[in-house]
Amino acid sequence: MSRSLLECYWTSLTHWQRRFNPFLSRPQFLPRSPSIRLVKPLSARPFPPPSRYFSASFAMENPQTKPPKGLPLVVDASSEEEYSSQSKLLKEFIDIPIVDKAWTFTSSSGSQGMFLVSQPNLLENKKRRYILSNTITKGADSSVNFKWAPFPVEMAGVSAMVPSPSGSKLLVIRNSENDSPTHFEIWGPSHVEKEIRIPRSVHGTVYSDGWFEGISWNSDETLIAYVAEEPTPGKPTFTNFGYKKGNGADNDCGSWKGKGEWEEDWGETYAGKRQPALFVIDINSEEVYPVEGIGKSLSVGQVVWAPKVEGSQQYLVFVGWPSDTRKLGIKYCYNRPCALYAVKAPTSKSEVHESDHKATEAETMVKLTETISSAYFPRFSPDGKFLVFLSSKSSVDSGAHSATNSLHRIDWSTERKPCQGAKIVDVVPVIMCPEDGCFPGIYCFGILSEPWLSDGNTLVLSSYWGSTQVVLSINILSGHVTRISPSNSDFSWNILTLDGDNIIAVCSSPVDIPKIKYGVVEKASPEAIWSWLDISSPISICSEKVRSLLSSQQFSIMKIPVSDVSESLPKGATKPYEAIFVSSKSKKHDKHDPMIVILHGGPHSVSLSSFSKSLAFLSSLGFSLLIVNYRGSLGFGEEALQSLPGKIGSQDVNDVITAIDHVINMGLADPCKIAVLGGSHGGFLTTHLIGQAPEKFAAAAARNPVCNLALMVGTSDIPDWCYVETFGSQGILSYTEAPSSEHLAAFYSKSPIAHISKVKTPTLMLLGAKDLRVPVCTGLQYARALKEKGVEVKVISFPEDVHGIERPQSDFESFLNIGVWFKKYCK
Repeated sequence: MSRSLLECYWTSLTHWQRRFNPFLSRPQFLPRSPSIRLVKPLSARPFPPPSRYFSASFAMENPQTKPPKGLPLVVDASSEEEYSSQSKLLKEFIDIPIVDKAWTFTSSSGSQGMFLVSQPNLLENKKRRYILSNTITKGADSSVNFKWAPFPVEMAGVSAMVPSPSGSKLLVIRNSENDSPTHFEIWGPSHVEKEIRIPRSVHGTVYSDGWFEGISWNSDETLIAYVAEEPTPGKPTFTNFGYKKGNGADNDCGSWKGKGEWEEDWGETYAGKRQPALFVIDINSEEVYPVEGIGKSLSVGQVVWAPKVEGSQQYLVFVGWPSDTRKLGIKYCYNRPCALYAVKAPTSKSEVHESDHKATEAETMVKLTETISSAYFPRFSPDGKFLVFLSSKSSVDSGAHSATNSLHRIDWSTERKPCQGAKIVDVVPVIMCPEDGCFPGIYCFGILSEPWLSDGNTLVLSSYWGSTQVVLSINILSGHVTRISPSNSDFSWNILTLDGDNIIAVCSSPVDIPKIKYGVVEKASPEAIWSWLDISSPISICSEKVRSLLSSQQFSIMKIPVSDVSESLPKGATKPYEAIFVSSKSKKHDKHDPMIVILHGGPHSVSLSSFSKSLAFLSSLGFSLLIVNYRGSLGFGEEALQSLPGKIGSQDVNDVITAIDHVINMGLADPCKIAVLGGSHGGFLTTHLIGQAPEKFAAAAARNPVCNLALMVGTSDIPDWCYVETFGSQGILSYTEAPSSEHLAAFYSKSPIAHISKVKTPTLMLLGAKDLRVPVCTGLQYARALKEKGVEVKVISFPEDVHGIERPQSDFESFLNIGVWFKKYCK
């Protein structure tokens, strides 16, 4: 029986049996296969009853003995206790709350804060989000006190929350999971003032993805601009007599709806989502107006209101991504061309109808950034004189999916009218080769909606700086950049919100759970000095066991010298790269803890010195961690980053091996007890390393790894990535939807599967079956090839997961299996 038929059989049978026996967890007469075995997901043990949660995972192992009766097929008697103990510890780490966002509101009595906090809900397989409020008071001695509400309030079913500019209203959006209307709720201080239901005939779900997402109140707090899926077009209707003219009802039992023409989406995490379009809602009249004059080939997002002038037409500024030909995957891909546009905001039905009949796209929409290939995150200065935005022009121009950002501004017209092709002023350029210890450039992936200090010219944001995240202040007139989080800290800092001229941030490290910090300016210009106060918070909590385990660990950021320096390398690519080393504080006589090498994806991403629940869990099992930021990572300047495209599978592999040898030579690791773990491009490196250095690793685990570029290029949502990373600067010019045989040969030669014959390391593969970025077929091919040559391999497939494998149960089961796998082979 084929795997797909077997899964369908089991799923249908299990559903039928549960209808009559809800306590039955699985059919008892399921046929077994020696090579492919369906397993009960370990995320369901020991927490939810196994009958409620089941995924069609499968393992490819050759069991030496038949499991005792009554035990799960995947867990033998010797492993049962290990799974049980590790699952309990992992649950304690999973329960640590994380702050996602924060807002502050000023009143006559002081400030109030509102924190959006999240925790995984394993039983429901969703994130649980809740609000925790506080009152902020300041003492005469410059002390700051946060008085927290006694209990948080869960925000069940909430897709987005956006306070109005004055803080007197709160917009709450609830997207439905079916064809029900989208709910807009306007909350006042004590009750819901308005509840507006918007049917699917007007638009689909509101985008709350953090990228296309844009929800903006106007200054009068009467209109809200936002981005939502355009309404679904009519589908053809058929009956027993054939095609039915007109648009029949969906629930007509005598007919059925056809599928209509296929519509391309933006790839990974956007499967099935319709084109993002711009709308305005009047909260008084409850009318929704689609914004007209925007080309059908333009996807829109990140909308903000332009400054208002009394008696003049209001404008909206938004980001537009063209898609004249193919929509390539946009998640984590900042190399998609985009620009800022301005359009007149409709405020009545008559204006909408007037624009339908009289205006053309050229007359109503103005392209503001004609001379630059990328522009996003628009923010107006408080006085309305400047429009500031980030750019990923280095990504767009080079083809690298992410690269060093630049910051720019446009001088906004005193008449508050948009100007076609306005002059763009460079505020902070791309930094090519930073001096040692100096500002490496901007690496920012989110800006506060109100990021300004009271002088109106200083913007604050979080940015990567080597292996850390820091808080920066930038003067948009002079371009002067200041690091305002502590320069002597190896912790990572992320800004949450402003409280006047003070900053509320979160600070953490690989061995320290996130803590709230309050930044206060001690000295005014020319060089402001910031002090950071510790804030006691119910958010910064964990179990006593977790606290004890973390307190026994330490971390450092190492500089790793480049081993393959050549004259062809630019200066920035010859400088040392970094690795974060996490280890036990206690010294063991002539013995070292086994070490896990952690490799980030991208490749143009970075592993930060911030707290990670999953990595803290692994280190608490008794492993040292070597977290390598090989050349090509973000945070080290553009020359180092651009040195990798065209050299994947060689330069990055050598950097990882050099880092491993570095810690071994320092006497910090046992060369016989090393495991390697990576996802996406980190999985590419993991599978390359066990092929190119087969004697070096005792165990390996790969999450959605890139194993065969020749297979991936024809199935991924980002085939251009394969070209750029394989061919370097020529890749963007060589890209085609129909690769030649020469291209396919080059892709194969760069891939881990080219080294499959040398692999002998026991390997765990964790795959998301709905991954559009690195489709599951690439990982399965590699696993089958390992099995064919007798290498021990285990595969767990998560049927509903995409590239990130981030659903709570899947993430839990993934890292539980990684922990057990590594303990088994790195004793």
